[in-house]
Amino acid sequence: MKIKQFKDDALSHFSYALVSNGKMAVIDPGRNPIQYYKYAEEEAAKIVAVFETHPHADFVSGHLQIHQETGARIYISKNAGVSYPHSAFDEGDSVNIGNITIEPILTPGHSPDSLTLHAFENDEHVLFTGDTLLIGDVGRPDLRENAGNTKAKREELAQMMYHSVQTKFNHLPDEAIIYPAHGAGSLCGKNLSDANSSTLGNERMGNWAFKDQSEEEFISEILKDQPFIPSYFGFDVDLNRKGAENVQRSKYNIPLKLNIENIRDEYLIVDTRDQKAYKDGHLPNSINIMARSQSDKFETWLGAIVNPQEEYYLVIESISKLDEILERVAKIGYEKQLKGILTLSDKVSSSSEKFDLEAFDRNKKEYTILDIRNKSEVDQGKFFKTAYHIPLNELRENLGDLPKNKPLVVHCAGGYRSAAGSSILENEFSEVAVYDLGDNIKKYNS
Repeated sequence: MKIKQFKDDALSHFSYALVSNGKMAVIDPGRNPIQYYKYAEEEAAKIVAVFETHPHADFVSGHLQIHQETGARIYISKNAGVSYPHSAFDEGDSVNIGNITIEPILTPGHSPDSLTLHAFENDEHVLFTGDTLLIGDVGRPDLRENAGNTKAKREELAQMMYHSVQTKFNHLPDEAIIYPAHGAGSLCGKNLSDANSSTLGNERMGNWAFKDQSEEEFISEILKDQPFIPSYFGFDVDLNRKGAENVQRSKYNIPLKLNIENIRDEYLIVDTRDQKAYKDGHLPNSINIMARSQSDKFETWLGAIVNPQEEYYLVIESISKLDEILERVAKIGYEKQLKGILTLSDKVSSSSEKFDLEAFDRNKKEYTILDIRNKSEVDQGKFFKTAYHIPLNELRENLGDLPKNKPLVVHCAGGYRSAAGSSILENEFSEVAVYDLGDNIKKYNS
């Protein structure tokens, strides 16, 4: 049994190729299938199957494109209610990939239709657990209240997860290797380990979900302190149930405009450049969501700040960033509402206010301070006692209570989010100056 793990750092997403005897299966693939095709060529293997553990919320899957381009059969639970060509794959079924047998285990909890895939050959056992069993945690149960064909309240899914953990893995050996769909940094769980795999034995000993506890205790623990839910999550669940368009055709159908000084359209503009370049000059009605490297959570914040059907333009630093930004936008299915990609002239007129940190330190009472961190972060303590709190993902819809009689200073935990938050406020508050505390927040976080 040969397994290749692929990692998308920006989304902390793991996908897999499973190869045996010239046959290959892909499990929970990302949007662009080219990396899987290259690996199949390296292994001289034919892609014959695509397995989906569930309709994903945080990324768009390339399962339909792989089916269309390779003829591979898609396997997913009948409970998912998908509309693309597929084979229902549920408990009691099995598929052979070369010498490997794959059997599905119904493990609801993250979603009502979640599968764990048990792959085995002789005495070797592997579990592809999707978003059910993660390393050090289990998947959150609050993403299917308003999405998918089968909706379930978070309390119901938490109860299902308890029974999945308590009963669905009991027949499997401690040596079974666990390969999840997500790692640390994903919003599909709250306490994920940095490890990219584990064993069932290690999780039985160290994962809180396996501890001896009542159903009520389990439900209370899994529901508390979950991360926020980005706007795009429900959109991606439904898109994955239909099957996304061919990614190459879709992303290269977007217009490109170079050296723009201004634009007459009233659409939102998402500027992906570094915050310094943005503050020196940008177009009106812009939001600065930086995409400098894969460590920037650009996809997450694009999908949290911009609504799934909202049309927008995208600004890039240079044409050399075009392919990368198209790839990142398409990962969450946001290329369809993208009106165009722009590079800017050095004559753009809008700029951001320069922040005087010393003046702020001398008299903080002269400023309105806005904390845009997540609720769970603020619950652990504020940096400034008088700060207002509006999480970044809610900021565009909740500005009404902020006073307009003092300059505004925006902060997060490290400077990335405050660049976006301050740019949102700049668009809405013309009466007062808006400042980004940026990475200066570290001075108050020590």
